[in-house]
Amino acid sequence: MKILTFSGSTPAEALKKAQLAVGEDAMLIGTYEIQKKSEGANALYEIAVGVKGDDLSPLHAKREKNLSRIVEDVAKKFSMMAKMMEKESAGMLLAPKGGMEHDTTPLVAWNPKEEWDLPSEFEPIYHRAQQSGMNPNHLDAIMRLTSEYMPLEMRENPEKLEHYFQTLMAKLITVRAEKLPQHGDQKVMMLVGATGVGKTTVIAKLAARYGYFLEKNYKVGLIVLDTYRRGAAESLLQYARMMRLDLEIAIDAHECATALEALRECDCILIDTMGVSPQDQSKIDKINEVVRHNQANYPIEVMLVLPSSVKYDDLKWTYDRFSPLGIDTLLFTKLDETQGLGNIFSVLYETKLPVSYLSTGQEIPEDLVVAGNDFLIQWVLNGFQKGE
Repeated sequence: MKILTFSGSTPAEALKKAQLAVGEDAMLIGTYEIQKKSEGANALYEIAVGVKGDDLSPLHAKREKNLSRIVEDVAKKFSMMAKMMEKESAGMLLAPKGGMEHDTTPLVAWNPKEEWDLPSEFEPIYHRAQQSGMNPNHLDAIMRLTSEYMPLEMRENPEKLEHYFQTLMAKLITVRAEKLPQHGDQKVMMLVGATGVGKTTVIAKLAARYGYFLEKNYKVGLIVLDTYRRGAAESLLQYARMMRLDLEIAIDAHECATALEALRECDCILIDTMGVSPQDQSKIDKINEVVRHNQANYPIEVMLVLPSSVKYDDLKWTYDRFSPLGIDTLLFTKLDETQGLGNIFSVLYETKLPVSYLSTGQEIPEDLVVAGNDFLIQWVLNGFQKGE
């Protein structure tokens, strides 16, 4: 028989931890008072339970199931508290330096001044996440909820603790699986974002991927929507010539409709837009006109391209300014140009939008990755390493 111990401030709390970890089949051997309650110190009780059999693989499977259940509970609690706080704090704005306004509504109902001691076993992963650039409110809430819900036995195992945090954080964000054109359906993707974030290079990567590097080679067409910067059109035109792709140039919503019609035989149409400062609302409105004018005949998936090398506050502010376009997915570039990716996690959690692709360098199309929850969270906590 394998003997396991669990502790808590009451016998009931210790028993609950035991049931979460090994189920209700374990045999209760004894309950012990380890520390009496006193001024400044809580009581501490320990229970011992026995698990029959030498082969503990069913127990391990049960623990994995319990881990998933705990993670689900914390994830739901985290999201529920976020929604409550958003409702209570709706309309709260803060003007940063420069006079621009962006939403800084905290997502979790924790009072920053509330006293709370970080459990020592959480410190290594806490500092790694902190250095990654995560929103401090998100990190603090995850740690506090984990402290409340995680069984003590699970905390004492560094590998289990690491697995828990990765599992929880992966559940708090979503990815969009790559949907390929099927049965004659046409896929239209428009990339939008600020100047210099790498949209044109990503367009070339997507064109090469869909046209040459999937199991089926799709017919790809390109549209450049650029009313003032001819350099972008010339750059993409070079890519189009190299890959033998049709390219159309449009300056407004009506010309874009004509271009879409000209490329109607294509399986996939990629639209490259002008780089726009998030402060230039008039240019964002022009892009919005194109989307609204053509959405009925050509459903357009709008991807907001964001550079991962930019701090979280600026990413969130950029999203807020482009959000009137009806953003469908986020696409992050420049993963190879930053040491921390916690800003990506926080933006994905706060916007509730899925991530579609990750651009990890300049090579076409090799440095374009279809996003995945698990490896993205590993990169957030452990740092991005090209080639992994």
